[in-house]
Amino acid sequence: MTAATTPAPAPLRQRIVALAVRSGGVSDVLAGAVAVALALLAGAVLVAAVGKDVPGAFGALLDGAFGSTQNLANTLVEAVPLALVGVGVSLSFRAGLFNVGAEGQLLMGGLAAGLVGSALPTAPAVVVLPAMVVSAMAAGACWASIASLVKVYLGANEMLNTIMLNYVATYLVTYLLNGPVRDPSSALAQTTQLSPAAGLPILIPGTTLHGGLVLAVIAAVVAQLWLSRRVWGFRLKVVGLNPEAALGAGLPVRRTLLSAFAISGALAGLAGFCQVAGVQGRMIVDLSPGYGYSGIVVALLGRTSPIGSLIAAFFFGALSVGGQAMETSVGVPASVVTIIQYLVVLLLIARGALQLGRGTAPAGQEA
Repeated sequence: MTAATTPAPAPLRQRIVALAVRSGGVSDVLAGAVAVALALLAGAVLVAAVGKDVPGAFGALLDGAFGSTQNLANTLVEAVPLALVGVGVSLSFRAGLFNVGAEGQLLMGGLAAGLVGSALPTAPAVVVLPAMVVSAMAAGACWASIASLVKVYLGANEMLNTIMLNYVATYLVTYLLNGPVRDPSSALAQTTQLSPAAGLPILIPGTTLHGGLVLAVIAAVVAQLWLSRRVWGFRLKVVGLNPEAALGAGLPVRRTLLSAFAISGALAGLAGFCQVAGVQGRMIVDLSPGYGYSGIVVALLGRTSPIGSLIAAFFFGALSVGGQAMETSVGVPASVVTIIQYLVVLLLIARGALQLGRGTAPAGQEA
């Protein structure tokens, strides 16, 4: 190949996206398993370092996550918002967009769902639940679209925009729940209690497992099918890997980017709805302990695959719920579990960075 015909190296941003979206191969599955094993080993070292029994600590973790029907239900409930955010972030990342604003989008979706549910206290479930879902997804999509419009038409960095919008959403929700929309009968920053019709149905009687799990599974399956079998999914991947080539081929790059970010925000908003209608029964100021940020980690662990994100969310949910039980019964700080979670992703990122440093491209992306 002559110098005149040798293609220029792909921009660093596209090479990173290419490495991140490569999934499904045996090496990727093996890499994930090795990362989890090494992170758990590091966690065992930390448990031993604080003077606790390692087998007892991990036994408590497993029992807390899976030891009973209710414990398993708690794990699945914890996985629901992580899965919805993870699937949404996966779609935006495949388009080459770094959506780190899911936390704000989740809060806005939860706020919209709480306000609509409070405004329809006597409506039946067939009316109030769809209204809450639509309002939550619309609020999340609109909040995400602020950053995407600025990105697409003004070229501003979407990472900075979405981080700033997280702060705006947090303070806006705090202001509203402490003032204009606060439950007048309560001193707490929250909306009025939702009616029973505005709550998600319980899937297993006697547990806390709600219908949000069904929504999360449906979202992951539909997103996976759209990525693999629809023209939109093809456009999304092409735009993410090389937007200049996609534009030259006549693909609607701007429309694809805007739609990816809007859908990502809508799924984060849906996660907010699930927390309001399935867990809290109202909108509260501390609706999310950081699901919007943890969902990004879930998407990375799932290799930006919707189904992979669903599985990663279950893993993170088990660690989170089991970690609380481990802290209560054995006295191991729950922060050890957080370290394990993020070590998994750091190890996977390190593998990708090593490939990037060596100039290794995913199959089909070599020059």
